[in-house]
Parts: sequence; C-alpha cells; structure tokens
Amino acid sequence: MEYGDSSPGEYVVRREVLDESRLDVVAQKGTWSIKPTVGDRVKEMLRCSAPRLKDVLLARIPVLAWLPKYSFRENIIGDVISGCSVGIMHLPQGMAYALLASLRPVLGLYSSFYPVLVYFIFGTSRHISLGTFAVISIMVGSVTERLAPDSNFMVNGTNGTESVNIAARDSSRTQIACSLTVLTGIFQILLGVVRFGFMVTYLSEPLIRGYTTASACHVCVSQLKYLFGVKPARFDGPLSLIYTLVEICRLLPQTRVPELVVSVVALSVLIVAKEINDCYRQKLPLPIPIELIVIVAATIITYFCGLRSEYFIDVVGEIPSGLKPPRAPDTTLFSKMIGDAFAVAIVGYAINISLGKTFALKHGYKVDSNQELVASGLCNTIGGFFRCYAVTSSLSRSLVQESTGGKTQVSNPSEFIPSKALGCCAFPQAVLSTIVFVNLKGMFKQFIDVPMLWRTNKVDLLVWLVTFVSTILLNLDMGLAVSVSFSMLTVLFKTQLPSYSILGNVPGTDLYLDTEAYREAKEIPGIKIFRSSATINFTNAESYLESLQEKSGIDIGKLQTEKKKREALQKRNQKKEKKREKDEAKKNVWMKNSQNGVNWAYHPDRVTLDSDSNTYEEITTVSHQDELGKHSNCRSGTHSIILDVSMISSLDTVTVKTLKNIFRDFGEVGVAIYLAGCQACVVEQMERANFFSDSIPKSWLFVSVHDAVLRVLQTLQPETDVMLVSGYTSRHTPQITSVVTAAIYTHVFIFVKV
Repeated sequence: MEYGDSSPGEYVVRREVLDESRLDVVAQKGTWSIKPTVGDRVKEMLRCSAPRLKDVLLARIPVLAWLPKYSFRENIIGDVISGCSVGIMHLPQGMAYALLASLRPVLGLYSSFYPVLVYFIFGTSRHISLGTFAVISIMVGSVTERLAPDSNFMVNGTNGTESVNIAARDSSRTQIACSLTVLTGIFQILLGVVRFGFMVTYLSEPLIRGYTTASACHVCVSQLKYLFGVKPARFDGPLSLIYTLVEICRLLPQTRVPELVVSVVALSVLIVAKEINDCYRQKLPLPIPIELIVIVAATIITYFCGLRSEYFIDVVGEIPSGLKPPRAPDTTLFSKMIGDAFAVAIVGYAINISLGKTFALKHGYKVDSNQELVASGLCNTIGGFFRCYAVTSSLSRSLVQESTGGKTQVSNPSEFIPSKALGCCAFPQAVLSTIVFVNLKGMFKQFIDVPMLWRTNKVDLLVWLVTFVSTILLNLDMGLAVSVSFSMLTVLFKTQLPSYSILGNVPGTDLYLDTEAYREAKEIPGIKIFRSSATINFTNAESYLESLQEKSGIDIGKLQTEKKKREALQKRNQKKEKKREKDEAKKNVWMKNSQNGVNWAYHPDRVTLDSDSNTYEEITTVSHQDELGKHSNCRSGTHSIILDVSMISSLDTVTVKTLKNIFRDFGEVGVAIYLAGCQACVVEQMERANFFSDSIPKSWLFVSVHDAVLRVLQTLQPETDVMLVSGYTSRHTPQITSVVTAAIYTHVFIFVKV
C-alpha cells in the first residue's frame, strides 16, 4: 500500500484490488488458533495456586479489594452524612412498603438492615441504596395474599360475628415472604455463578419503564383502601386491578371522614416538602426528612388527640425494638412459588443493575454484572433467614446517597445509625399510604415516555404500551412474561423485515450509498450492488432472495422458464438439422444417379426437402434473434451483482444454502455474483460449511464493495488501461463510466476530500 501526497483534509491511497484469497496472502492470515481449547479451559479452572486463590477471593468478596485502599480523610465525612440521610429515608419507606407486601411494618425495617450489611461486603456499586422498593413489595404482596388470604384465618367473635386472627395471619404471611425471599436469592446466586448476568439485556429500557409504571398503578390501587378507610373484597388473577378499583368506587359512599382528613393533610404536607427539596436541591445541605417528620408528628397527634379511641382510625401499632434470631424458611412452600420467585429475582436484579451501571458510568468505575447478581442473591438468601423480604435498590434513596456526598460502600453501614431512633409508636396507616403515594412520583413521570417514544421509535413505544397494558390487566407475574415475550418478538420481526437497498457510487469517492436516500449516489451500468440492513438467517433467507430479484429486476423463475423453452427449441432445431443432413445425403445420391441416366422427373421427397430447407432457414433466423434477446432481455442490462454481506455476523445452514442457490440460479441466466465486505469469522464459517468450490471460488469474495466493482470492470475490459480519479477518465471507454473512484488494472486509487 502506498500513500500519496495530498493537501490537508484529503488523503490518497494506492493498493491492489483484494479478493479474499489475495487478502490471505497480503495480510498473512495465520492458521494457528489463539483461543484456548476446552481442555485448557478446564485445566485453568481446576488449577489451584496462591495467586489464583487471591484473585478469586477479591472477585467474590469485593470488600477485601477496596476497603484496604479506603481513604478516611477524603471519604469518611461524606459517607457518614450520606448514610445518615439515607437511613432516615429507610425508616418510613421500609414500614410503608411492608404494607404493600401485606406484612407487618417491622419487617420493612428488618429488610432495611440485614441486606444493606451483606451488600456492603459483596456489592460492587458505590452509590446504590439497597432495601425495600415499591415494585418488589407489591410482587411479594401478591404471593402472600394468594397463599395466606384473610379467609383462612377467620374466627368467631364474642358477639357471634367473624373476625380475622391477625396474629396467625401475619405469622403465616411472614413465613411465606421469607421463604419466597430465600428462593429468590437462590435463583440469583445460581444465575450469577453460571455467569448469566447478561440475561438482563433482554429486559429493554422501555420494557422496564413500562413495567414499573404499571406496577406503580398497582401500588396506588392497593393503597386507596387506607386513604378512604374502606375494606374492599380481595380479587386474584387477571383483571384483579380493575375489579378492585370498581369495588373501591362502589364503597366510596362509606368513606371514613377522619381517615380521609388525615390522608389529605399528610399528602399535602409531603407534596409541598418534596417540591421544596427538588427546587432547592443545590442549596440545601441535606434534603428535608419530611417522611420521618410526618411520622413523628402523626404519632404525637394520635397519642394526645386520641385518634384511635375516639375516631377509630386504624393505626400501625407497636413497632418492636431489637432484632429477632434467625429462622429457617419453610421449604415445602417452594413448589408453590417457583414462578413468582424467578420473576422477583429477574425484576429485582434488572432494577439493581440498571441503577448501578448508571452511577458507575457517571463516576467512572466498573460494576460487575455477575457479581451484582451474586450479591443480590446473598442479600435475599441471608435476609430471608432474618425475617426480611425481597429487596432491590431504590432510585430515590440512591439519588440522595449520591447527592449528599456518598463515595463508597461505607455509606451503607452508616444507614444503621438512625434505625435506633425508632422504638414503640402508633400512627395512622393512612400516613404510610401517603408516603407510598408521594414516593411514586418518579414512576408516574415515566408516562412522558409515550410522546417521546412516539417521536423517536414507535417499536419501543409499542413495547412500552404492551408491557403497561399487559401488566395492568394480567397482574405483575403474567404481565412480565407477556412483556418479555413480546419484546423478543419485536427483535425477531426486525430481523425478518429488514430494509433492502441498491447502492450507488458517489463520484470521486469509494463510497457506495443507498440510491433512494442519496441523490448523488449513481448506479454503475450493468452492476447491481445489493445490501440488507440485517444479518441473514433462516427466518429471512427467503425474503432476502425475493428482494434481491425485485431490486435487481431479474426474475429467476421467468428467465429459467425462457431458458428451458430455448433449450427445447434448440433440440428441435438439432433434429431438423439431422433430418436435413439425411435429405442432403439422399439428394447427393439422387444427383449421382441422375448423372448416370436415372430419370427423376417426379419425386415427392424433393418437395419436402425444399420445404424443410426453407423451414430450417426460418428457424435458424429466429433462433439467432432469440440468442440476441437472451443477452439483452434476460439480463435486463445487468451482467454482475455484488452482494454487500458486511451485516452478516454468522451463518446457519439455511443461509449457506441460500447463497449457493443464488450463485447457481443467477449463474444459469448469465449473471455473475460476487460477495463483498465479509467478516473474517463468517469466512471461517463458510470454509467449514464447504461453501467455496470450483463453481464458487474464494476469489469471488472481496474485501470491500469498491474492490468488487473494480474487478468486475477489469474483467469486462481487460485490455483497457482504466484510470478514474475524482470522477474523470483518462481514456474514453463507453462501457465503463466515471462513477468508479480509481483503478489501474488491479490497483485501487482512492482520492477523498475530508
């Protein structure tokens, strides 16, 4: 390769035209393998040494890697302040979200304690705040209410009425939630060990945002009963959200005014304070802990004003102090919640890793997706033994942790400090419901995705809407399954329905662009350059062939039929010729006999001979014209087709067969096929599939489209010295136009202005 002199902003390159065979020689393609064999990999995995043991420990227990390097002078103040700020948020949110899971509020506090300590040891993100979250809580609540409904704990009251044995119900639901949490953690650990962290890529951002928005709607509907003080019937299965909403609307005349007043006042205070935090976020050293303030104020008002005794307002009740000893989960429940546990594991991990990668990208560090999966699993598995339910990271708490100066995982243990501030208290349940409502503001803001996606990507909009509607109508578990299935179908449809285009050359360059999108891109006469926007596989191989025929204007079936007719006509002509030769032989015999005195005054065969002779001349003339038509009409002016296969990433057997058929069928009608831009890994797959042969040599595969074009032009005019630079020819050749960049026999000249 030679580099010529050029002015600034331009470059000139001279090299020979390269097909794949020549490229192997020029680039010195190696036949060795740099990838380790399966045996070598197994040996490496089983090899045990001190350095390898150290690497494994540092990878599996990240705290051993970063804690010895921790800088107290730079980080400790910010981490402690950040931890205290997030800990203050943990208290009200933990209790409020526990109600979503149909559990006692204290379990929300437990879930804000043990998993945080475990993540401090095994987690890799420095900024996410692990703990209770609305979406996961409502998913856990759907399981606890299904397996332990109120109807299973009805007892007879003193006055003959039935009531719910709340203590027995809460104990059963706690056991169910802890068992679900342990099973969820086991799934996450197993997936992390087998390095299945990539699976979260199948949950696209529109899917996650649509799912969390629909989950927020489920959360709101589940809390309406506390705001209005009504007791609707419980519904399960598809459309349960709709039935519950209709039931609450039916019970609105029975609204309890004291609880409605408490809800409105608490909601107003929370909204105003949240807006102040948002408006003065840059000026406030710490966000106003309004949730904690509201809980403390509600507790004082409830105690001194007698809201529970005089107005019969439902209160949370006593929050026990201290921690409980560990307890093993009920493994007999695992078979009843396998699907739910897997759904919680996937959704929890998806939320966790999406937030973790967002903060890691912003602050310039790396989050290990597989280790995050293991860390989440350990948080849930260990937490399940200590009466915790499934946890994941929270966007609101994580933003506070980052904005208040948190820099490392040390801020997580600092969250325990405020947890000692809450002992026995009694406040209205409606207050916790309002806290839940206000913290869902960020999720409801995701509705603005709809107009944005309408303008940018309607397929993503369709995924968002299908996810939202299916989750609303089919509940959280079935909605997630339908959403993932539909998202995968959209990917499949994109592969099956790619865009196909004919490329043209931009004069004076080696660029080949879509002729329909670029006005200056001109087709090269006699050459069709065809490109697909997607890879070719068994799902779209047939449409690829059909689009190739449509774009090139060559109907293979029709041309093959015409070819068969011509071949049949040629056979008839051959028979006529053989008969004519026989007649000529007879004629010669007759002429000899005539010269010997034989009288041929009358012979009927002579008339036939003359007639046949005339017929043959007519057929010969027609056949000759037909052969001329074959070269013009059959090819429609196209003598070569170049397939730009740069988008192909892998080959299956159907693709290999399709490409072979293209070479064969187009070759039969006189159109040459060339491949351009094939990746090295695809070439290796072609070689293993025995794609190349005498009929399809490797020299028909070129490095680029430009190389293929120049080789075709050289093949057409081998005796012509062609020099095309910047769109001008140095020698006039009618068959070769000036749209090619540069070529001298087998050399390429590229003259490009940048």
